[in-house]
Amino acid sequence: MTLNQGATTGGTDLRAKGLSKNSVGLLASVVLGVSSIAPVYALTATLGPTVTEVGLQMPAIFLAGFLPMLLVAYAYRELNRVAPDCGTSFTWTTKAFNPYVGWLAGWGALLATIIVLSNLAGVAVSFFYLLLGEITGSATIGDLGSNTLVNVVTCVAFVALATWVTYRGVEATKRVQYVLVGFQMVVLAVFAVLALSEAGSAPGGIPFELSWLDPTAITSFSAFTAGLSLSLFIYWGWDTCLTVNEETSGSSRTPGRAALVTMLVIIVTYVGVAIAVQMYAGIGTEGTGLGNPDTGDNVFAALAGPVLGPGLAFMLFLAVVASSASSLQTTFLPTTRTMLAMGAYGALPKRLAEVHPRFLVPSTATFVAGAATAVFYVAMTLISENVLLDTIYALGLMICFYYGLTAYACVWYFRHELRRSARDLVFKGVLPLLGALMLTAVFLQTAVDTLDPAYGSGSSVFGLGSVFVIGIGLLAAGVVFMFVWRARHPEFFRGETLKTDTPALVFD
Repeated sequence: MTLNQGATTGGTDLRAKGLSKNSVGLLASVVLGVSSIAPVYALTATLGPTVTEVGLQMPAIFLAGFLPMLLVAYAYRELNRVAPDCGTSFTWTTKAFNPYVGWLAGWGALLATIIVLSNLAGVAVSFFYLLLGEITGSATIGDLGSNTLVNVVTCVAFVALATWVTYRGVEATKRVQYVLVGFQMVVLAVFAVLALSEAGSAPGGIPFELSWLDPTAITSFSAFTAGLSLSLFIYWGWDTCLTVNEETSGSSRTPGRAALVTMLVIIVTYVGVAIAVQMYAGIGTEGTGLGNPDTGDNVFAALAGPVLGPGLAFMLFLAVVASSASSLQTTFLPTTRTMLAMGAYGALPKRLAEVHPRFLVPSTATFVAGAATAVFYVAMTLISENVLLDTIYALGLMICFYYGLTAYACVWYFRHELRRSARDLVFKGVLPLLGALMLTAVFLQTAVDTLDPAYGSGSSVFGLGSVFVIGIGLLAAGVVFMFVWRARHPEFFRGETLKTDTPALVFD
């Protein structure tokens, strides 16, 4: 037994939840992280809107969005070392601050995952029918994704399938992801190489300039934060590496390392593809130009044929389906593990803490996540024709909210250790704090901007921008639900099930 002077502890109140042990190694953890980010899906959904906001500075804004995510990843790594709990943000902010902040962080994380699950399912449906149309040569079949009834029914079927695979356990999830992630990354690389090679002869092609990598060339702060909010969305998902920490070999260190490796893989992919696509298509508002509003929410659908040719275009459609489907499955992991932890500690119904005795996964939480995703998608589809675009913008608010809280929690949790060494000061204090401040600035500016109905798709609800209603409205609803739950089940809020930590000596 050794004594670590001045260390903080995750606390003896952290509970083993009954999940499968040592099922995920470093490689599998990175694959799950990349899958959750869904690079092909994320790019096709955001290349157009990002160009609309920042023009030629799209690669620069991707770089800018990477920085706060990297800084927050260090906060996750440090907190995971002392408290490897699948509740991640919920658990850590509870232990750093208090149960109220922790509950809201968990709520924000759940909202983000439910919203992105619905987006993933929607994009998978659209490209599924585009793929069928490409294979059969039928424009009618290709347009089925725009039929509301067909779209909704197919989406619910996709969600049900993803729910079933997730329910079968992390081993089944892992095997599926090796194939889906490998395929989409290969197709994306081929697409980028061909786009670069053909850029000189493309109708809208433009030569590369170093100024594309300069974020200071974006003169409007509102445009910068709007672009950054979209950029944050395309990096979001790396924390899946952390939410499977209780199922990972070396649970205190491997998840943090996997998150950092995942981030490096993704930044190289995004900047490379952004430059290639911009050189090939340009930022014009007509044809294949990235600024074309008619193709902005689905850029790869417009570029697949011109770049890959009619014989290979279906491969890019298939890659988007694979990307969306794989992320749809892996994004269930953080959703269900957060529900599991909140149920285990009494912050949500205890039934959510149930674990399947054979598959060793959150059983009730998996079905609840699937049902919530389906209901959210159907409701938003019926409310707004531009639901995918608006929820992507709203997702940026959710990400800034709970990632920011987690980064602040890291600084506060380790506040008494920051003078112990230069390493502690930098990785537990300075870097997480910078990340938290960046995300706070983006959150506040985006919240103000989204009040304008012109933000996002231009839709409004009672005179307010629909992005604001989706983002801030759902976060505010969490406050109401929290106090309703406290009135019925006060134990968690009294600190009886999960205590706020104070720095202490740790025996290990």
